[in-house]
Amino acid sequence: MSALRAARIAAAAVIPGELLLAVCLAAGVRLPGWLPPAAELLVCAVLLLQAWVLRSLYAAARARGLTPREARRDAVRAAVPESVRRLLLHELRAIASLGRWTVRRTHGVRPGDLAAAYTGPQTAMMYGLLFVSVIETVGLAVLIPWPAVHRVLLVLDVYGVLLVLALHAACVTRPHVVRPDGSLRIRYGALFDLAVPPDAVASVRVERRYPEGRLVTLSEDGVLDLIVGSQTTVTLELNRPLEFRRPLGARASARTIRFHADDPRALAGALRRLPAPP
Repeated sequence: MSALRAARIAAAAVIPGELLLAVCLAAGVRLPGWLPPAAELLVCAVLLLQAWVLRSLYAAARARGLTPREARRDAVRAAVPESVRRLLLHELRAIASLGRWTVRRTHGVRPGDLAAAYTGPQTAMMYGLLFVSVIETVGLAVLIPWPAVHRVLLVLDVYGVLLVLALHAACVTRPHVVRPDGSLRIRYGALFDLAVPPDAVASVRVERRYPEGRLVTLSEDGVLDLIVGSQTTVTLELNRPLEFRRPLGARASARTIRFHADDPRALAGALRRLPAPP
């Protein structure tokens, strides 16, 4: 087994265990006296292995003529799977959106841009999910007779509520954007971001549809559905295939994009009023 593969496996095994240990400690669960030191020693060993692998990858990248910054980036990309990097980045961006939501600021919207919200169909569902989480916490506190389990579940429930709020905040603060130059930015929170250049737009129309599938669904004939609340309201036809990235990093291309906007007529009208690209 290569050192790189061993480092990835060790990280995948140790990091979830460390998170579980942190949750138990935060909840006040009494653990065997030897467990926390043993866990910390194991984490230190994994960190040393990771550092050694990263140093080797960095040295190899520098030997290929990369700059120090490029070499560091290349080493991290080789050592950490892209899906893990993107999930962590999505979560950090979503949590940062809570601050923007509090002060009513948006991300990536400049003077002269049209910001198009898309959270209407999911707002009630998000708050309903929060309500159910609170009821679940109270119900488990009544049904489960072990205080230590109560504390662990309380920590997990609070973290879950925080993530739900962060996801909704990211969607509120990261709307679709139509720029004065005719470019369009289609987004869903911190999970999806697609820039459509003005010369790629063939036509746009308001069309309410109720497709089945996940948030990002791509059909065999190149139709991309970005589904919010089980619906899309805008259909964008492209004059050439446009590449996009799925939330976990996989690349694909689409010739038609269907997405939701709370005011689809305003978004479609803004795109139609823009001058045609030269």
